[in-house]
Amino acid sequence: MGLFDKKECDICGGKIGMLGNRKLEDGNCCKDCAKKLSPWFSDRRRSTVADIKAQLEYREANRAAVAAFRTTRTLGVWSKVLLDEDAGRFMVVTTKKIEEENPDVLEFSQVTGCHLKVDETRRELTQRDRDGRQVSYRPQRFQYMYNFNMLIYVNSPWFDEIKFRLNNNTVTVEQSGGGGLIGLAASAIGSAAGFDMRDANHEYRQYEALAEEIRVALTEVRQAVRDNIAAANAPRAALTCPYCGATTTPNANGCCEFCGGAILRP
Repeated sequence: MGLFDKKECDICGGKIGMLGNRKLEDGNCCKDCAKKLSPWFSDRRRSTVADIKAQLEYREANRAAVAAFRTTRTLGVWSKVLLDEDAGRFMVVTTKKIEEENPDVLEFSQVTGCHLKVDETRRELTQRDRDGRQVSYRPQRFQYMYNFNMLIYVNSPWFDEIKFRLNNNTVTVEQSGGGGLIGLAASAIGSAAGFDMRDANHEYRQYEALAEEIRVALTEVRQAVRDNIAAANAPRAALTCPYCGATTTPNANGCCEFCGGAILRP
């Protein structure tokens, strides 16, 4: 086979054009099949053909879960966390075309943790001196850029984290002259002054509060679901039936297994 010969997709059997191949551990995958994989999946090159076929079967079945999803609560501005509290499920959507996006529908009980990661970058601000050259301020001044990334850790066969940005536009702030700050200070300056200016910045606080709301919603509901599962699976204690006097383990309806009388649990 020549270097530029077309390959065949081991998933759908179609021809793979130049630059359209997505390598697998033991085969090839076309870009169209790759697009159908979960957006949170990142281990394609170490996946086998069988792994990818299994995930695509799951992704197709996921469409039914998306269609049945009934949103009871929405968290977020750009990317959104949608909750179906009645069904105990959630999904993260990044577009308005939900059916086309086919976001992974997950159970609350699959959540293992949540974390906000704030990425900070900075660049020095300069000014022109009398000779027209760009020189530093004295003391130096900086512009700070912040992006807020939410990470939801999950127990899934296909991926273990969902990462998405809370803000659409980078939060940008600058130091003013005389050591003052416009909007948001550098962490070191805020600490040295005994006051963190981030607490006074509306946008920064807004995204921190949103991240905390998502964390609380997912982790508290997850714990409630797990507690209910544990209670349902707990061994039932044997009781004496007040109607027939038999020692019985009440059934799922709390009734005596012999006479069917309702037993009040202590």
